[in-house]
Amino acid sequence: MHAIGYTQHLPLDDPHGLVDFELPQPTPHAHDLLVQVTAVSVNPVDLAVRGNHDPLDPQHPTVIGWDAYGTVAAVGNAVTLFHPGNLVFYAGSFKRPGSNSEYQLVDERLVGHAPTKLTPAQSAAMPLTSLTAWEALFEQLGIDPHADNHGQTLLVINGAGGVGSVATQLAHWAGLTVIATASRPETSAWTQDHGSDAVVNHREDLVPQVRELGHQYVDYVLELSNLNQHWDEIVDLIKPSDTPIDLRALKDKRATFAWEWMYTKSYFETPDMISQHQILEEIRQLLDDGTLRSTLTQTIQPINAENLMAAHKLGFYDIWC
Repeated sequence: MHAIGYTQHLPLDDPHGLVDFELPQPTPHAHDLLVQVTAVSVNPVDLAVRGNHDPLDPQHPTVIGWDAYGTVAAVGNAVTLFHPGNLVFYAGSFKRPGSNSEYQLVDERLVGHAPTKLTPAQSAAMPLTSLTAWEALFEQLGIDPHADNHGQTLLVINGAGGVGSVATQLAHWAGLTVIATASRPETSAWTQDHGSDAVVNHREDLVPQVRELGHQYVDYVLELSNLNQHWDEIVDLIKPSDTPIDLRALKDKRATFAWEWMYTKSYFETPDMISQHQILEEIRQLLDDGTLRSTLTQTIQPINAENLMAAHKLGFYDIWC
């Protein structure tokens, strides 16, 4: 099968940064799906992994890529959620070869049935950011998406980014008042088009801007940029709470701090790993009924080393099929 990978950590402008090569087609076992990949997306993690200094095997290129849309070609003997021919989307695992290949093995518990009303590229844009936003809001911050959240306020710092653009939509769907940060007219418009009720400029002090909107405090803060840059503002704005103390700077308000890494469940194969299948099933429904909008901005095709390099140079969240 065709695959794209690298054997050296090279800069973006090096023509050998990614190469096309051939690999044996893998065989699914246990909970594996063998997916014929149709579309993938480029995320910040792609560039971060390419730029790290982990040792590489010059004889066996490393294949990266996480988001994918494709067709189930074969299944392992323990699979119960999918059948050959099903269209699926997923963000995969950090511990297995990535989606930048013709076929990929992925655990069924990390996979959702693909949206039916989106293009392959629009679908491929969504798994990683949707899972991250969902887990951050509804698991780590403990917001109940099906409760009455009227009057609850969420501040999303970097609301125009990939995760932010989904988080604002999910929080709006859940009934919260959403304040997003952005710094340019086009990104401010983007956040408002993707669920935010108000926009403040993260290049200026957030505290007076939020308070001018009539909010002395906010109930939740989702920080998606540089924590150190906005830490004092977050501590000032977070609503006093009776939840347990996590960090010294939040002591007086007894506020809780939580981290989110979407790959924790697959990396450690946690007992609740199947929750990512369940989340993607909900995301699919929200995309199909128009509650969520794909954050696709650009499509490049076909999937090959040259085009992947072009997408990496363009930046983040450029999608191709």
